[in-house]
Amino acid sequence: MIGRAALSFTVAALFLLLGAELAGAASAPGRYDGVLGSANYTINVPPDWNGGLVMFAHGYEGEGSGNGTVRNSPLDAHLTERGYAWAASGYRAWGYRPDWFLLDLLTLRAHFINRFGPPRWTIIHGQSMGGHIAIASLELYPETYQGALIECGVIDGVGLVDWRRAYTAAAEYFSGLPLLDTPRPEFDRLVNGPWLELMGEPGHYTERGRRFDSVIKHLSGGDVPLRLEGLLERYVRNLNPRDPGPAYAREFARHADTRHIRYEIDPGLGVDAPTLNREIPRVAPPPGARTYEVNPVFAELTGKIRAPVMSLHETADFRVPFRLEQDYRRRTESVGASNLLVQRAVRWPGHCGIENAVRERAFDDLVAWIENGRVPAGDDVLGDVTRLGLRWTPLRHPHDPVPGQ
Repeated sequence: MIGRAALSFTVAALFLLLGAELAGAASAPGRYDGVLGSANYTINVPPDWNGGLVMFAHGYEGEGSGNGTVRNSPLDAHLTERGYAWAASGYRAWGYRPDWFLLDLLTLRAHFINRFGPPRWTIIHGQSMGGHIAIASLELYPETYQGALIECGVIDGVGLVDWRRAYTAAAEYFSGLPLLDTPRPEFDRLVNGPWLELMGEPGHYTERGRRFDSVIKHLSGGDVPLRLEGLLERYVRNLNPRDPGPAYAREFARHADTRHIRYEIDPGLGVDAPTLNREIPRVAPPPGARTYEVNPVFAELTGKIRAPVMSLHETADFRVPFRLEQDYRRRTESVGASNLLVQRAVRWPGHCGIENAVRERAFDDLVAWIENGRVPAGDDVLGDVTRLGLRWTPLRHPHDPVPGQ
């Protein structure tokens, strides 16, 4: 575990170490690969660098041993053409450890400054798990980054693991099967055999399955465009027991808490919301987990951002559900910071399939916001969800309904 004070001490120590090693050094523009600690990295500085720096935080790679994989910025060509530098860390390990990887990016940024000089601004760009890294970085180190671009991101942090356990708890309730407390591999056999027989699948539900689907609709953010197409991709894979097993993100799962989840269901399905909220089993974290003092990155986020955030998200992403965008919007509203959050939806099922044109436009709008104060347009994620993403989706899905018809 690493608390807030320990995070600050660790970063300060790393900065001093880098300064001692690299003071006075200057590097020419170009592309550089290297290792900091046990984290591989790539830095790209164009010949006409204009002082802008983008730190790229990639997504979850699964569990495993050894160093993580460096991934080039998906904005590489766009940034180079416009004179911006970028840097990407492969992280010190695999796994879901945004608390570690946040530090890896801070260390890489310090390394960049020692080699090339201070940037005039730094944007952190996070995809998927990288969105958790980005938003936690802005909340915990508000002076470091001047903006964030987040796409398909875990923008509400531990809210994702809460959602996964709430999803499984509802599946247990409607099936009557002990999903939460069945270990793997017995869990997988239970889900792919008896559970599917009892529930059916999207488009072919049993009566129990129809009730479950209604609850998941509300749990995921409402009747978002292409909801069933997105749900079908993750319908079974979103089921996870309390202890997901060594091949899954066990440390992340340890912080799950569903006691605050409020379930809803459409009328006419034979059960009401008060009954659901009284009877669906709850998951609570063990002592010491999910606390700001022990590990702020795995505690609930606050919404207290001080720099502009542009967030992109597919409407029917059921790996990282759209509901997280709504929940983080509510957090920023509760602390008076919602003016710093612009959210754009893309009407599409699946996870992290956002097109370059959408990403590049969002980045350019973010830069204009930082440099010129021009607040870009976005979507009202708490409004009519059927109309989400109409402005930001260049290619409409063949199954996408036309709002109002």
